Amino acid sequence: MKFRQFVRVACVGLPLALSVWTSPSRAAGTGAPWVTAWATALQAIPQNPALPPLYRAPDVAGRTVRQIVYPTLGGHVVRIHVSNEYGSEPLVIRALSLAPSAGSAGIDAGRLVQVTFGGRPSLSLPPGGEMDSDPARIEIARGQPYALSAYMGEVQRLTGWHRVASQVNYVSLPGNHVDDASGASYAQRFTQYAWVTGFQIEAPGASTVAAIGDSITDGMRSSLDRNRRWPDGLARRLAASGNTSTAVIDLGISGNRLLNDSACYGDALQRRFGHDVVQHPGVRTAILLIGINDINFQATTPRSGLDCDSPHAGVDADDLIAGYRRVIAEAHAHGIRILGATLTPASLPAGREAIRLAANRWIRTGGAFDGVVDFDAALRDAAHPAQLRSEYDSGDHIHPNDAGYAVMADAVPLEALAGR
Repeated sequence: MKFRQFVRVACVGLPLALSVWTSPSRAAGTGAPWVTAWATALQAIPQNPALPPLYRAPDVAGRTVRQIVYPTLGGHVVRIHVSNEYGSEPLVIRALSLAPSAGSAGIDAGRLVQVTFGGRPSLSLPPGGEMDSDPARIEIARGQPYALSAYMGEVQRLTGWHRVASQVNYVSLPGNHVDDASGASYAQRFTQYAWVTGFQIEAPGASTVAAIGDSITDGMRSSLDRNRRWPDGLARRLAASGNTSTAVIDLGISGNRLLNDSACYGDALQRRFGHDVVQHPGVRTAILLIGINDINFQATTPRSGLDCDSPHAGVDADDLIAGYRRVIAEAHAHGIRILGATLTPASLPAGREAIRLAANRWIRTGGAFDGVVDFDAALRDAAHPAQLRSEYDSGDHIHPNDAGYAVMADAVPLEALAGR
C-alpha cells in the first residue's frame, strides 16, 4: 500500500521539521486560486535482480536532473509539487530551478528562478512524503516548454517514476548544474519523469480537466517530444476555441489496470484515483479510459522472474462495471464530474471482445457517468468494428498513431467539460 498519511518534511539544514500535508486549498472544488496546469502520475520501479534495460533507472546521485514540461495554462506565479511517493529512502533535493526551455537541454538562463521550500533552497522528503514549493514568480506561456532542474543528494536513487513520458529529459555529469544555460553538462538522456508530479499556476477562476487511464491516455507510440497524446490535443483544441481558463493534465500510466496492481504498471486505477486526481487543485472534471489491460492480461502467459502482467486475474464486464462505479463514487465524493470513455478497438479474440463490447454498452447507456466520450466510435473500422481504422493504427493494432490520438481529442465534447 502507498504511504499517504501525515508526514514530517525537513528542509535540509533546518534543525526542526516542517509539517506538510495536503491542505484544504489543494483539494478539488474549493475555489482556491491554484490550478494544476501540468501533471504526471508516478509508479514504482520494479525491484528485481535481473531487470531488463527498459526498467533500469539512470544514476542520479549527486547529479542534476533536468525535466521538460508543457503547462496548459499561462500565468505569472507557479509552484511545484514534489513527491517521494514510491521512495524507499529520503528524497533529497539540494537545489531546484525553473526556466524556459531553449531546446534540447538548454535553458533561457536570463529568466531562471530558484524554487524554494519553506524559504529554503533544499528539502528532504521521507518515503511517501509530498510537498508543494513556495510560490515563484515567472512568466508562464500556455503550451510552451519549461525546464525544471533538480540537483540531487549525494546518495539519491530513483525508485519511482513515470515510465512512458514520450519526452526526452536529461541527467547531468556529477555536480550542481541547475543554472547551466547551454545544456552541455547534461550528458545522459532518459524518457521518464521523476519526483515532480505537478506544475500549479495561480489562476483564480480557472479549472483543470484530468485525463486518467492506461497507455492510450499516456500516449504510447505517439511521436517523441511532439506532444501528440490525445490530452495534448484536447488542450490545444480548448485554446483554439478561445478557452484560456481550462487546463488539461495527463494521468495515464502505460499498462495500468482498473482492478489490479502491477509491479511494472502502477497501482490499480480504482485505488490511485483518490490520490492521482483528487490531489490536484482545480480539478473539476475527469475523463476515465481504462479496462483493456484488465481484459487482456487475464489471458497472457505467466512469466518467470519479472511478470509485469501478474496477477492474471479473470475479469468480466460485471467486474469492470463494479470498478467503474467505485471510481465514479470517489469522484463524486470530491465534487468532480467524471466522463466515461468507451474502450477502443484492440483486435481481441471473440471472448475478450465480448467483454469490451459489454463494458462499452454500459458506459454508453448505464447512466452512472456524468457524460460519455465515445473513443470507440471515433477510432473503429466501420467494416471491422473490432479493429482500429488502418489510418489510425500505430502498427500494433491496439495503440493509435498521432492521427488517431488527434481524432480522440476531437471526439471529446467540449460542452461536457464546462458542466458543473
